[in-house]
Amino acid sequence: MNIRRHISTAAVAGASVLGLLALSACSPSGSTHTADGKLKVTASFYPMEFLAQQIGGKHVEVADLTKPGVEPHDLELTPQQTGRLGESGAIVYLKGLQPAVDDAVKQSGVENVADAAALTSLEEHGTEVDGHHHTTGDNHSHSEAEGGKDPHIWLDPVKYAEVAKGVGKTLAKADPDHKAEYQKNTDALVKKLEALNKEFQDGLKKRASDTFITTHAAFGYLAERYGLTEEAISGLDPESEPSAKRIRDLHSLAGEHHVSTIFFETIANPATAKALAGDLHLKTDVLDPLEGITAKSRGKDYFGVQRANLAALQKALGSK
Repeated sequence: MNIRRHISTAAVAGASVLGLLALSACSPSGSTHTADGKLKVTASFYPMEFLAQQIGGKHVEVADLTKPGVEPHDLELTPQQTGRLGESGAIVYLKGLQPAVDDAVKQSGVENVADAAALTSLEEHGTEVDGHHHTTGDNHSHSEAEGGKDPHIWLDPVKYAEVAKGVGKTLAKADPDHKAEYQKNTDALVKKLEALNKEFQDGLKKRASDTFITTHAAFGYLAERYGLTEEAISGLDPESEPSAKRIRDLHSLAGEHHVSTIFFETIANPATAKALAGDLHLKTDVLDPLEGITAKSRGKDYFGVQRANLAALQKALGSK
């Protein structure tokens, strides 16, 4: 993350905290529910919003802090957003992805908080070993990323299901009158995610190549789950610039591993990915990190986009 962006985020986070203190002082008691009795839930960005909506159903009103089309890593909160956060009956977020949200949640005083990062195991994708970047598992996710925990757990349906179970418990604690329905909805969602996992397993079982190249290192968990190798142009931060050496390495790797496609994203700038594809005379396609749903998304929700991702991977890897 560049220094200017870090300072900007910190400044806005500080202003947001002051806004929270001012606004929470005049917040009415009992405001964690809407006038018609729905639990107010605040989600940090789309994958957390989707869980809250699927599990909460008709008993929740979900507000997403990250608007469609906004890069979640870059989110800056207004004092008003931070103030409203303090009125939430429950918060669903992923610590470590959005510094401004982490600060606001810490200051909010909200009792029922589901932190996705604490509901499943996080790994270090993009740590440097002997001049190369590896995941902690058997498969590789080479990138220019800073060493650290990879937050992109929602792209692995198995880990996402683990988070779903924790979110269900948090909503039940915040709104015990509807505990049974939250449990029922959680169970239904987990079954859908288990089915999606099997679709990926079966769909990627027979393939000509294991290696795919992406814009930023968002797919480490997905790669590890299905025995693939992710080669990322940038790091865990989509705005980080690749080094000249990294670009040269990708030129070599593309040939060695019979890469046919360079993947870009719907939200992040595709210029580098498209330039690399042009240099190598390779095709381009979208592999969506699912950080938000927009009109450009290849699907209307998490499952639709994930199935589009599977189809894109099957085509790029020569799956039969």
